[in-house]
Amino acid sequence: MQIGDHDAIVETALDWHRQGTGAVLATVVETWGSAPRPVGSQLAISGEGGMAGSVSGGCVEGAVIAEALDALADGRPRMLEFGVSDEDAFAVGLACGGRIRVLVEPVGAALPAPLLADLVAARAARRAVAYVVDTAIWDRRLAGPGDAALGAAIGERMRADRSGFEGAAFIGIHNPPLRLAIVGAVHIAQPLVQMARLAGFAPTLIDPRPAFGALERFPGEVILDDWPDAALAHHGLDARTAVVTLTHDPKLDDPAILAALNSDAFYLGCLGSTRTHAKRVERLAAQGVTAERISRIHAPVGLDIGAKSPAEIAVSILAQIVETLRKG
Repeated sequence: MQIGDHDAIVETALDWHRQGTGAVLATVVETWGSAPRPVGSQLAISGEGGMAGSVSGGCVEGAVIAEALDALADGRPRMLEFGVSDEDAFAVGLACGGRIRVLVEPVGAALPAPLLADLVAARAARRAVAYVVDTAIWDRRLAGPGDAALGAAIGERMRADRSGFEGAAFIGIHNPPLRLAIVGAVHIAQPLVQMARLAGFAPTLIDPRPAFGALERFPGEVILDDWPDAALAHHGLDARTAVVTLTHDPKLDDPAILAALNSDAFYLGCLGSTRTHAKRVERLAAQGVTAERISRIHAPVGLDIGAKSPAEIAVSILAQIVETLRKG
């Protein structure tokens, strides 16, 4: 699954619980105004005071940790609210006009450990799932995209990556981690993999040419040296994956493009001029690819920001990927 340490909050909480130190999960369930962290953000707290993640970027963590340790002692969940009208929250610097509600749940006593384990397993399998807690009766369960009780609401929330309330039930969305498959270990790929990782994507480089995909050029990166279509089949393409082709070589780019067009990948971008793309369109059409499917390709790749250097082009590519992810 490739979860970064900063995203492995529920995994960390489960590990702490299993180690016997005790664990509490704190989740932002509602925000108003200029709250610093979005709904769904989580903080894990161990019985020994360890912490992973955040619910406010540091503003109210101290108060949340104190409440979490109390919850660990009495076994009861609690709903906390912080805002500028709350002197304690104001004292620790909550942003002007911002308010947040935080759900605090001790693992084992309130949040069943088997349920948390099932959530961790779903995340490891790259299976979209929602953690649903009815705050009126404190009933908890996991729900998938086709959940009958939640109907269309859960599918819409999963597509938008948006946790939140449906009536009294808080829906915590756990989508698979974002991934970026880059075909062509060229100069632009060097800043792109770094920027992608900072933006929350797990990047993978694909290039069968040893001179390009050398570890010396991309230290510490995941590099697949197989032919692009085979490498993408091994990598896997789903609705949380973006694909970018950078080689300019039809022998390498075209197999990757066809693989992406036949998948649920949410983004496909191809480097090259307008003229290069026109030739690409001709080749794809000759292979029976419909105009509708070809229209999914973002080419020339990236937002038109006048980018010149490899780093600037990488910025334009990543910006377009995020725009497509968030706006469709």
